[in-house]
Amino acid sequence: MCGIVGIVAHDAVNQDLYDALMVLQHRGQDAAGIVTCEGEKLHLRKDNGLARDVFDTQHMLKLRGNIGIGHVRYPTAGSSSSAEAQPFYVNSPYGIVLAHNGNLTNAKALKEELFRTDRRHINTSSDSEILLNVFAHELQEVSQTLEIREQDIFKAVERVHQRCRGGYAAVVMIPNYGVIAFRDPHGIRPVVFGERDTADGKEFMVASESVALDTAGFELIRDIAPGEAVVLTAKGEIFTQVCAEQTMKSPCIFEFVYFARPDSVIDDIFVHKARRRMGKRLAERLKREWSGHDIDVVIPIPDTSRTAALSMARALGIPYAEGFIKNRYIGRTFIMPGQKARKKSVRQKLNPIDVEFKGKNVLLVDDSIVRGTTSKQIVEMAREAGANKVYFASAAPPVRYPNVYGIDMPSVQELVAHGRTTEQVCEIIGADALLYQDLGDLIEAVQKKGKSLVDRFDTSVFSGEYVTGDVDADYLDHLEDQRNDGAKQKREAGQLGNIIELHNEA
Repeated sequence: MCGIVGIVAHDAVNQDLYDALMVLQHRGQDAAGIVTCEGEKLHLRKDNGLARDVFDTQHMLKLRGNIGIGHVRYPTAGSSSSAEAQPFYVNSPYGIVLAHNGNLTNAKALKEELFRTDRRHINTSSDSEILLNVFAHELQEVSQTLEIREQDIFKAVERVHQRCRGGYAAVVMIPNYGVIAFRDPHGIRPVVFGERDTADGKEFMVASESVALDTAGFELIRDIAPGEAVVLTAKGEIFTQVCAEQTMKSPCIFEFVYFARPDSVIDDIFVHKARRRMGKRLAERLKREWSGHDIDVVIPIPDTSRTAALSMARALGIPYAEGFIKNRYIGRTFIMPGQKARKKSVRQKLNPIDVEFKGKNVLLVDDSIVRGTTSKQIVEMAREAGANKVYFASAAPPVRYPNVYGIDMPSVQELVAHGRTTEQVCEIIGADALLYQDLGDLIEAVQKKGKSLVDRFDTSVFSGEYVTGDVDADYLDHLEDQRNDGAKQKREAGQLGNIIELHNEA
């Protein structure tokens, strides 16, 4: 998962870009980057780390210009090398810069096409660089003059949609011209755009989530539609066109469960309200299936599950309490490589408040259960804090299948619910009982009754049904080889070896 942002303004955009990346930091904590355009010059700063660590005053002063794009990353493909931090740049045509959120499911075939047919060389293992070169090649093919024309951009994006498969939301900058944003024909990954009025005229912004626009004073216009391209020029113009023949709005439902900030609006759905409805639905299921329950208190696993847990407590008529204090300087655990690091991280990240547990039958509520590592550790902490019984509820259904559209969930064999019953998962995490959300209830909770324009949701992590229709057993096997902990540790060890070798040579 990644966060993208692009701004076309009349004055310097470096501060607004930085502020947007800080707001989107939850979407990627491994690397950050900004490219700005000052006339014909491009200024770049990117590196591994949080945005606050990548950019200091010296870097910000050098990021001059009134057009720019930014990116926060965690890797779903390729390595975690700083060389793969985004945005990426290609010189021909025009000098194009791109930042991308998502994953191309046909990246391997595209990379071979680019080398053999398009005569373009890919320097990294990132599919974002592949997407950039596909767009650049197609724009070069359709452009008949040195002048940048909107119809050529739309034709290039149309060809991108014909060649690329998977989920992708991208922001592109062409120096001295403006910013282009486009979204895959299924609208899997989110992206919005907005405007603000200034004394010098209108300014534009595109971002992964609406909250980035809010903090910078931009008014949300709308989401970019599936298959649509939006061109925002330095002259203050907006051009839009749907560039795919067949589209179906199928946003990733896991955005609403976990990834998106609660104060964001995605595809005209308020994330906070969706999570509140999840809690209500889960409470209704608990009443049906645990009618004789003896729960004394509902406690959320901070932070994402708070809204659902509070809604659930209200619907059940049971007290709600904050039982864990969270250290906000520890990264998300299911993204971390290796079980040892992951287990250690849970204890560093959360600490129980004993008084909320002692002698009580507690219901712990989390947004989802992925590996089960975190859940098991949290159940143990609740017991150590004095809980009499520990029940566990997940606001999402069992996660049984890998995500292929830009969320770096583990290999299928590392998903605790894959091939297991609810009772078996309950035994593994050590709870007295476990309740999952029903998939139909989750869909209804996220879908706005009678108002939503969503055709369907991508629920592949729960159902195993991939909306793009091109994901087969061979691709999933390839994904398995790339994503398991052993493969990740091997790649990281190789990168460390390269660093040591270069140091010795120096």
